[in-house]
Amino acid sequence: MELIEKYLTAWNTTDAAARRALVDEVWATDGTYTDPLASVAGRDQIDALIAGVQQQFPGLEFSLAGPVDAHHDLARFTWNLGPAGAEPIVVGFDVAVITDGRIAAVHGFLDRVPA
Repeated sequence: MELIEKYLTAWNTTDAAARRALVDEVWATDGTYTDPLASVAGRDQIDALIAGVQQQFPGLEFSLAGPVDAHHDLARFTWNLGPAGAEPIVVGFDVAVITDGRIAAVHGFLDRVPA
C-alpha cells in the first residue's frame, strides 16, 4: 500500500525539510500517533517524534516485515528497525486509520525492543 510505504519513508528521511514534506503529505492535519513510549498529535509533534527516533537510532532504517493488510479505512503492518540488510533491533506492529487518503491515527505496538 503506497500510503504506508510513504509513511515508513518519512521515518527514514533524515533531511528535515524533505521529512516534513512527507509528514504533510501522509498525515491528516490533526493526525495522532500513539505507542507504548509516545503519544503525540498534529503534524508538528509527529515530525518532532520522528526526528527524536532518528537521533536515538542513528543510521538504522525502518522496513516493512511482510505485506500490508488493509480493508475499509484501516491498515495493519509489521515493521522492522535495524541496519539495512541485517537483523532488526526493534520490531513493531502498527494499525493506521486512514481518512480521505491520509493517516488520521496510528496505534503502534512494540514486539521487540533493545534491553
